[in-house]
Amino acid sequence: MTSAETTTGTTTIDERTDLLEALATRRQFLRYTVRGLTDDQARQRTTASALCLGGLVKHVAEVERGWADFILEGPSAAAGGGWDGEEPTQEVIDSWTAKFQLLPDETLAGVLAEYEEVARRTDELVRTLPDLGVSHPLPEAPWFEKGKRWSFRQVFLHIIGETTQHAGHADIIRESLDGQKTMG
Repeated sequence: MTSAETTTGTTTIDERTDLLEALATRRQFLRYTVRGLTDDQARQRTTASALCLGGLVKHVAEVERGWADFILEGPSAAAGGGWDGEEPTQEVIDSWTAKFQLLPDETLAGVLAEYEEVARRTDELVRTLPDLGVSHPLPEAPWFEKGKRWSFRQVFLHIIGETTQHAGHADIIRESLDGQKTMG
């Protein structure tokens, strides 16, 4: 079995390069979708969803930051989105909703700059972690299988998937806003 096929042992340089390229490509799709927008446009809801373009960038940055914290600090850092097993209060719901919005005191340039900083930190982890096969147990939350562990490799793949999914959401919102498309 080669090191690229195992979740323990040395990680190949090619694997790290592939992860970095995948992250960069997915991030660029999301960034490209918000090009040329004003802050007001980035706040605008254009579909039945509560999502807006600035809020999506903000959310993706926050999620990526949380998963990097998970790698560095373990399951208590990543959390299940604040899930404590109880029915959420209105305050918790409002706080969660604000994470998907570009608030009046926020700017698109500001959330993009924050996203860039988060991306640099994640990329540095991909480059420097001694072993991508190291794992942590996932935090308890209804969306995680009980007792499941994720390797650092799985975390990076999850970030890629999360970014891809939200870049697709952003493309739909942008096309609804002014007809612009990320691709095509």
